[in-house]
Amino acid sequence: MASSVSGTEDVRVSLTPLKLVGLVCVLLALCLDIGAVLSPAWVTAGAEFYLSLWESCWKHVNTWQCSSTLETDWQIATLAMLLGGGLLILISFLVALISVCTCTKRRFYRPVAVMLFAAVVLQACSLVLYPIKIIETITLRIYHEFNWGYGLGWGATIFSFGGAILYCLNPKNYEDYY
Repeated sequence: MASSVSGTEDVRVSLTPLKLVGLVCVLLALCLDIGAVLSPAWVTAGAEFYLSLWESCWKHVNTWQCSSTLETDWQIATLAMLLGGGLLILISFLVALISVCTCTKRRFYRPVAVMLFAAVVLQACSLVLYPIKIIETITLRIYHEFNWGYGLGWGATIFSFGGAILYCLNPKNYEDYY
């Protein structure tokens, strides 16, 4: 408890550990989402082929040839949903950070949680659509696998979901305890 110098009533400013962990989850989700969008390796096939959200590259003799992957509607939709989810995570992080810094925490818990749940839905849809359409449209003659860029996308989605759950918890009961 902190009391003011002029003798007015006590002002209690505290941040619950659950909301602090939620803020860290949102920050991790943001970092993972940036890594997923920028990753060159979403699908790989040996050392001869890799596919990202932006380009498809294959090794021909000793040189790499690349082309844009933004040619079909599903590829654009996947990227748009992933970027939309990332934007919602960024806005959620900024709102949560501002609310912590200005001590107006309770008022912003619900909007942060709603934005994070919306980001989870967008990102999960894009991460389910991507492998379905890859397997349906791209025929690779060699073994291929989903690589670390795709995994970063799922990591961002999982951390966003965790942050959303933590921001949904009733702040009144926990803040009075702490």
